[in-house]
Amino acid sequence: MNHQGFRTLTIDDYTPYIGQEAVERIRAKGEALRHHHVVHVSSTYYGGGVAELLSSMTLLMNSLGIRTGWRIIFGPPDFFGITKKMHNALQGGDINLSELKKDIYEEVVYENSIRNHLSHDIVIIHDPQPLPLIGHYEKKGPWFWRCHIDLSEPDPALWNYLRPFVEQYDAVIVSMSEYAQALEVPQHFFMPAIDPFSIKNYDMTPSEVNERLERHGIPTDLPIIAQVSRFDLWKDPVGVIKAFEIARKEVDCTLVLLGSPATDDPEGQEIYESLLGYEDERILIRSVSDSALVNALQRKSQVILQKSLREGFGLTVTEAMWKGVPVIGGNAGGIPAQIQDGVNGFLVSSSEEAAERLITLLKDGPLRTRIGRAARLSVQENFLMVRLLEQYLDLFSSYMVGKHR
Repeated sequence: MNHQGFRTLTIDDYTPYIGQEAVERIRAKGEALRHHHVVHVSSTYYGGGVAELLSSMTLLMNSLGIRTGWRIIFGPPDFFGITKKMHNALQGGDINLSELKKDIYEEVVYENSIRNHLSHDIVIIHDPQPLPLIGHYEKKGPWFWRCHIDLSEPDPALWNYLRPFVEQYDAVIVSMSEYAQALEVPQHFFMPAIDPFSIKNYDMTPSEVNERLERHGIPTDLPIIAQVSRFDLWKDPVGVIKAFEIARKEVDCTLVLLGSPATDDPEGQEIYESLLGYEDERILIRSVSDSALVNALQRKSQVILQKSLREGFGLTVTEAMWKGVPVIGGNAGGIPAQIQDGVNGFLVSSSEEAAERLITLLKDGPLRTRIGRAARLSVQENFLMVRLLEQYLDLFSSYMVGKHR
């Protein structure tokens, strides 16, 4: 990382990971789009994977000469309470979809359409919160809806309500083919990716790691097991604690559950507070907005858990794998797209299975090393931000060429 002066990352910084030929290929694709004006719209600037993706992606697009903006929609707590329920229901949860909820949802999005003048050549709307925006503009070019959620089993009533909004878009982007829906518009499949140079992922020295953990009162005298994710019932934090309770009967260790509040997730604080009753001197629950702490904790951990029951993709899995740490992930959503069981991590379907893998990994240093090396290599080959950037460039080109034909 460059800490002196102001400089944003460019694709040249990725040369050591992807090679000069790939960098030049991407640069040429960007050059063909430099006269276009692009905007991304999402519901929060901080907290959660979407904000992290856009923070890096928008800078990379601009570094190629493509004017790229990022807008945030605003709303009262009622609005984000409703959209969080929608988020859960799209992943298979329940929702009481009353007329009042629909009215609040659509009215707040309409208010945002008045504040935001989206006369761009290309518009990408992220997730359900700003979805109906498309009905309030005269399009100058293609609009894409990028849904980051696990759509394999959406609540039927909610999906029937949202589908007419979705089908106004030129295309839909989801993370995996398993999330495809019966729609009258094309669907594309883009897996998310990480920025290896961000505060959350850049290389830290051992002293930086220890200083950050000490600052937050995290002991390092025993092996650390950690789960890093927002406080959400789909992440199964209680199941993680259960797995740890089983494992620590055989191996002394410390569990850390680390999450950060997201501005569009009103349930997070409530779930965090509900977990505090499980704390003891070896079970630590932390709600902290500190990207360097995430980085340090992932690096210091012997094993990372991501025992999700539903998971759109699971960037925290990618982040930990990048740091060469073995990950035990729930066999759900996008996690199996990243983890080959027994090769670069482990997939589990219960707390008991997670505990069994934990014990094995904690007792077998060479296995941890082998799994960790394979994990980092798979991220380098498949899940760095430049791969996602190139997919966006190819998508934009295909639609813009058609538009100007």
